[in-house]
Amino acid sequence: METIYWDLKNNEREQYMEQAASLIRQGEVIAFPTETVYGLGADGLNGAAVAKIFAAKGRPADNPLILHIADKKEFDRLAVDLSANARALIDTFMPGPLTLIVKKSSLIPDEVTTGLPTVGIRMPSHPVAAELIRRSGCPIAAPSANLSGKPSPTNAHDVAEDMDGRIAGILDGGRCGIGVESTIVDTTTPIPTILRPGGVTREMLEHRLGAVDIDPALYGVQAVRPKAPGMKYRHYAPKAPMYLYEGPAAAAQLIKAVHAAMQAGHRVGVLCDQVTAAQLPENANRCVIASWGLSKDDLAEHLYNLLRAFDHQEPEFILGLGVDEHGLGLATMNRMRKAAGFNILWATEDGVSVKSGTNFPGNMVK
Repeated sequence: METIYWDLKNNEREQYMEQAASLIRQGEVIAFPTETVYGLGADGLNGAAVAKIFAAKGRPADNPLILHIADKKEFDRLAVDLSANARALIDTFMPGPLTLIVKKSSLIPDEVTTGLPTVGIRMPSHPVAAELIRRSGCPIAAPSANLSGKPSPTNAHDVAEDMDGRIAGILDGGRCGIGVESTIVDTTTPIPTILRPGGVTREMLEHRLGAVDIDPALYGVQAVRPKAPGMKYRHYAPKAPMYLYEGPAAAAQLIKAVHAAMQAGHRVGVLCDQVTAAQLPENANRCVIASWGLSKDDLAEHLYNLLRAFDHQEPEFILGLGVDEHGLGLATMNRMRKAAGFNILWATEDGVSVKSGTNFPGNMVK
């Protein structure tokens, strides 16, 4: 399959948008930007079209998709029995980086929900995404536009790296702003439950609703049947194995581990903030440093690009530095823990212990 590439900075933007929408209406798959990451979209009411998304990504058959809409009124057509909590979140946070799990209407094919009685729906704020949905005349089912398991793309180049020849077209609308996927909240439970943290933070949700629960899957408890994307399978992972340092002395113990790995002759990747990066040895052959900057907003924006860059730099393994879970920290830690396969080390001044996971290399645990 030849994949069409549309650069929306070109003067022919109007024509490109209509071409992409036409292909959606014909049952094809198009990659497009949102405010979070690039999505891989098809007509969400066409089961055969949705099946092409699973084929292009190599996505597990029991991992449901999210429907993207351009009008809040679509909730009344696509969902039934919306709760008061759901309506409050729609009024407050949409359009924006929030997905609601709701009871689905009969219009939605099982290919979207993988047979579940619920569906995730969100209204993106990115102008290209909103225009594509309106022009297509249908809700667009879309996961992130990457091969299953790899870091999500936040620019069209990374989409093409995974999807060229696998889908009908790519709309290049520049870099995504937030950098991590939407927050997913299950509104069918008595207390709304965060299934995946994202751009709408736990604190923002609690300010609007009061009590909010967090699904145990965020901390490594395996979901038997995923109710939303990202709950069951290893996600966001670079090719090299990754190990995450958390705890009060995480930065200091990570630096020690880097020195030890280099002395043992290893080529090690390091994912950390700018302050920690400045304390690492300068040896491009043995130490591949990926620094996100200073803030958790910087980490969210650049995380997937940094993880993808490791695939080209080919370290033997990657050591990552954890952050606190306030604000966007909950979302970024969720992504880093999944990228590390929940291989997590707890670091104090006295030493390092295993928080979760197995098969840590060398003398990391002591």
